[in-house]
Amino acid sequence: MSESQQLIKKNLDFINILPAWAQELSVKYCSKTANLYFVHGNIRDFLPHQMNEGEFMFVRIQEYISEVLFGNRDIIVYYDKSSGVSFCMSQMEKDYLKTMTARYPAVPPEDFLSKDPQKAFDWLERYFVLNLPKAQRIVLIIDYAETIVPAEEIGRLDEIDRYCLVTLNRWSHEPQFTRGDISVLMLTENLTDINPRLSSSPSTVKVAIPFPGTLVRTQFLEFLESREMLLLERGLNPERVGALTSGLNLLNLNQLVAESFQEDKPITLEFLRDRKKGIIENEAAGLLEFVETDHDLSYVSGHDFVRRRFQSAAKAIKQNRTDVLPMGYLIAGPVGTGKTFMVSAFAGEIGVPMVKLRNFRSQWQGATESNLERVLNILKAMAPVAVMIDEADAFLGDRDSAGDSGTSNRVFAQIANFMGNTEYRGKIIWFLITCRPDLLPIDLKRQGRAEEHLALFYPETVEEKADIFRILQRKLDIKVKDFSLTDIFKAFKFDISGADIEAILVRAKMSATMDGRAIVTREDLEQTIRDFIPPSYPYEIELQNLVAVLECTSREMVPAKYQKLERSKLAAEIRELKSLLGEA
Repeated sequence: MSESQQLIKKNLDFINILPAWAQELSVKYCSKTANLYFVHGNIRDFLPHQMNEGEFMFVRIQEYISEVLFGNRDIIVYYDKSSGVSFCMSQMEKDYLKTMTARYPAVPPEDFLSKDPQKAFDWLERYFVLNLPKAQRIVLIIDYAETIVPAEEIGRLDEIDRYCLVTLNRWSHEPQFTRGDISVLMLTENLTDINPRLSSSPSTVKVAIPFPGTLVRTQFLEFLESREMLLLERGLNPERVGALTSGLNLLNLNQLVAESFQEDKPITLEFLRDRKKGIIENEAAGLLEFVETDHDLSYVSGHDFVRRRFQSAAKAIKQNRTDVLPMGYLIAGPVGTGKTFMVSAFAGEIGVPMVKLRNFRSQWQGATESNLERVLNILKAMAPVAVMIDEADAFLGDRDSAGDSGTSNRVFAQIANFMGNTEYRGKIIWFLITCRPDLLPIDLKRQGRAEEHLALFYPETVEEKADIFRILQRKLDIKVKDFSLTDIFKAFKFDISGADIEAILVRAKMSATMDGRAIVTREDLEQTIRDFIPPSYPYEIELQNLVAVLECTSREMVPAKYQKLERSKLAAEIRELKSLLGEA
């Protein structure tokens, strides 16, 4: 084998032990087709590198690029607005200052290390060009890239930001840089924080660092255990803790282990669950909220078809048959039918975390897309996870939104593309909850996104109402004297929802409590029912019923009174109701 072949084999062997993102960066760097790279995602974490068989080191991003990928050789420069220009090795900095002061003796030496990007980039470019004859590899690593080229419209950028945008754009396709092996690596957590004129340019390369998987988390915990820092209760080991900490990065794990070590308290399952929840909510900056529930599907009354569908899905999840699960669910039905409770009960059934997406929209330019990118990255890391979006019609917007410089359009496209990524089938399950599914864009309701359309309706028979009463009695832990409920519910001369029954039950308990009794009697209920007046919005309720019927993908879900209604007549009634409500 020739010397050049041996060198190629050595390089290939080295690349093969790198994580996927580093392999991608190395391959694209070696292709010498680009000068400007964006490295984004989980960049503030410890990054693992396998040095020998079973031996790992964990370092920060700058050290990883400098030491692991480039071996601290040739010229490696750092820059950010806080620290200015610096080098990975002191000798490199001495050579830089010696060269520049000799060439430009009238310039103060501190200017060559300036924090001002105009000065820093100007002097660095001159230095790079001076070194071209030496055939040295040069790498410039710019951290907090979003502060250099922020995601603002070009008219809103100040003079310095415009200078940086033009300079970096020019460097990205500068022939001298390509021939001279000069590369610029820009680090940012969210790619959407970068000016799209640069980040979307075909002459730039984008590489994402993902959150660590189970194997990497386990290796890091074993690394901490070898240094006698990891304290675990009996029955726990690094492998099990690694599996239970999806959604956390290595920095989070180090924080969790350090807290346990400082307090000299072993990590327990309860400690792990509570700290994981708190860390993820903090990492998401309040944009995700864990859905906590003590109930499973046994607490759901009526809606038998929907309940059976959810029970089948729960069984598939427990059997690890994620390939048969829908990408997401659309849950429709009028107000008061228990849509949110049904979904949270499903979460209690399956035993995987469920989070609720909170309002990520911001008045500041670019912040909305940045918030959403952060949330979606966390969801990918948390998988398997269920995601609840309540009032989805108002929350998600659509492609036709206007008046916000295109933010809503971009956000909608970002969500739609993520929801439709089949790589996450069974790993990220979406629940879009709404009483007005007709207002939800068809892009999100189609197959491949919210595939399963389920609808909940008010109870129709006395038996269904009595069954809901008993379930709610158990859920609310209200003691009721044993008597027949048939006559009680025959007294209702109007449609009644599960929410109405819950309100009546709570009021009856209040009446009993005021009399000093712990048990609700028949008289308490009858008196409450005689006094009860449900909220009156018949047109709105009927419209919500009809649009839910229109979304149903199974006849069994549809109430008997709507089953024989032709779709053309159904659509005509919906149009008429919208006209009455001023929506047409």
